[in-house]
Amino acid sequence: MTQDLFDPFAPMPEEPAKPGNLPEFSVSDLSNALKRTVEDAFSFVRVRGEISGFKRASSGHLYLALKDDQAVLDGVCWRGQASKLGLAPEDGMEVIVTGRLTTFPGRSKYQIVIETMEVAGEGALLKLLEERKKKLAAEGLFDADRKKPIPFLPDVIGIVTSPTGAVIRDIMHRLRERFPRRVLLWPVVVQGTGAAEQVAQAVRGFNDLLPYGNIPRPDVLIVARGGGSLEDLWAFNEEIIARAVAESDIPVISAVGHETDTTLIDFVSDLRAPTPTGAAEKAVPVRLDLIGQVEEDGLRLTQAVRRLGVEKRTALESLARGLGDPRRMLEERSQTLDNWSDRLPRAAGSVLQQARARLNEAGARLVSPREQLSEKRGRLENAGLRLDGAIKSAIQMQKARLDQAAAGLRPANAKRDIARDHKQIDDLAARMQAAVKNILNREAEGLARYDRLLESYSYRNVLKRGFAVVRGADEGLIGRASDLIAGQGYILEMQDGRADVTAGTYSSGEPEAAPVATVAPKSASKPKPARKKDPAPKDDDRQGSLL
Repeated sequence: MTQDLFDPFAPMPEEPAKPGNLPEFSVSDLSNALKRTVEDAFSFVRVRGEISGFKRASSGHLYLALKDDQAVLDGVCWRGQASKLGLAPEDGMEVIVTGRLTTFPGRSKYQIVIETMEVAGEGALLKLLEERKKKLAAEGLFDADRKKPIPFLPDVIGIVTSPTGAVIRDIMHRLRERFPRRVLLWPVVVQGTGAAEQVAQAVRGFNDLLPYGNIPRPDVLIVARGGGSLEDLWAFNEEIIARAVAESDIPVISAVGHETDTTLIDFVSDLRAPTPTGAAEKAVPVRLDLIGQVEEDGLRLTQAVRRLGVEKRTALESLARGLGDPRRMLEERSQTLDNWSDRLPRAAGSVLQQARARLNEAGARLVSPREQLSEKRGRLENAGLRLDGAIKSAIQMQKARLDQAAAGLRPANAKRDIARDHKQIDDLAARMQAAVKNILNREAEGLARYDRLLESYSYRNVLKRGFAVVRGADEGLIGRASDLIAGQGYILEMQDGRADVTAGTYSSGEPEAAPVATVAPKSASKPKPARKKDPAPKDDDRQGSLL
């Protein structure tokens, strides 16, 4: 049975144990012992630091690191607790977290399991708020051209606030005083965990209502909350609320806190009210003022109509005095009508006689159709005769041109042209052969230069200066003396040919002797025949070892 090294109540040995008698622990036992010790000693801690490397896993767990200027502490927040934090962690945010320390045996690291999280101080909150303002302003959510006008007299007003606070009572009281309207309340919590999500959901829920559904869609929204500290109003500085208000199709009036309080929702809303009561005043006009204004406008309109009638009557009477007696004017027009009635029958008979005379005259000028047909037939025959003559004349003219062209063709001229063309072809062929010969000569000279250059780079020129190439029995190159084996035969290639050698040993007083190549004795009567050269030797294109 193993002993727990980290048990504080375990008896201490009087004498240090010898290395050979130390108990052996498995990695799992040691890791579990460390885990229990850390969790017992730091079961509840409160840590302040800056968030770094924040990541939200697909499982819902939060992973981050808390750091200061000297150390880093890994942290994790499980999914069930992450939904209760009350704020959205971000990189660079300075926070105070509470939780317990534990270890992760799988990676030999320790971490804090976060249970609560809060922003560390008002300064950090203001810094975070300023960063969010810059981010949303860069996206254009604060632009004045995207803000929607507030309706003058909305039929339905939607309010997003707490149903139990004094805010809703103040708004309703001011609406009853000014102009009673239909009000729809979406109850939400305005502080603490989940407040930002509920407010954003309420704004989107009002926008999802149908205009003519069972629940009417509001014409304007009021997002309201009473005064408080920066931490109390922080839910309205969350980015989720700002984006929901910016995306709202219904105009939004923000009324969060007192007149001196400013939150992120005030910049994206269509209108900011200093207080919730001020939001009600901006949402509807004063009914009594409107009634007074309508009565005053009606009185002014009545007076204007009466004054206009008097002016029109006076103008009509002035014009009537300039007109003559209507009876006299009617008598004159009646007499003129009688005169024209007497003249009309006589004029109609005269017009009829004139028309009949013009008709007879036109009928006398008409030519008989038979005569017109005979005349057209004669013109057609004359045109046919002229066409036949023109065709015959054109045929004769073309025949004369062909005869003249045939007389101008001569075989002697064609032979002369052919001979001239042959001569040109021969001249071009001679010039082409000369050009090809010149090109071949230039290419041959270039190949000769390259051949001389290649020969200068050959290792055989080095052999002429007294060097040699050592090859093994398999024609492999030997590059180092340590590769020589005593008693082994080798081939020594020099300037005037090849020689077979045998490796011996060389002693210079050192503990180990190095192999040395010695020339094997050869018979003078029977010289060894020269080795057949490989038609494609391996050493033609590479350098060997030079001894």
